[in-house]
Amino acid sequence: MIKDKLKNAQLYYPLSENLKKGFEWLKSQDLTNIESKKYVIDGDDVWANVQEYETKENAKYETHRNYIDIQYMIKGKEFVGVTDKSNCTTCEEYNSETDLEFMDINTQEDYQVLNEGDFLVFYPTDAHKPSINPNEKLKVKKVIVKVAV
Repeated sequence: MIKDKLKNAQLYYPLSENLKKGFEWLKSQDLTNIESKKYVIDGDDVWANVQEYETKENAKYETHRNYIDIQYMIKGKEFVGVTDKSNCTTCEEYNSETDLEFMDINTQEDYQVLNEGDFLVFYPTDAHKPSINPNEKLKVKKVIVKVAV
């Protein structure tokens, strides 16, 4: 997992050409006014989903096998549970169509705060639980860039 500000994204360009494409797309958009929908950046290799929703009290941990997530908070704030996948057990089997497996955590939970302007990068080894209330339900606008491994 990586946590940083978008202004520092170039530090992570050497990790992957697809990560670079995702970060460059984020930096090139008017994110405040962007419409909530799916955006194709580079076919199935890099695409983004802009979402608006209310945070919730709880969620399941999730992992992906074929994509890295860049989760960038446009507006609002949420907590995101984070742990290594090895600290979890599968509670819903992997779905290859959605690249999604739901997990139960077997250890103490650790949360990151995702504030406006922050991004979190999750690799396939990172189990994550997004969209959690910081203290109360909040409306957020967030973009998730999916980057092929």
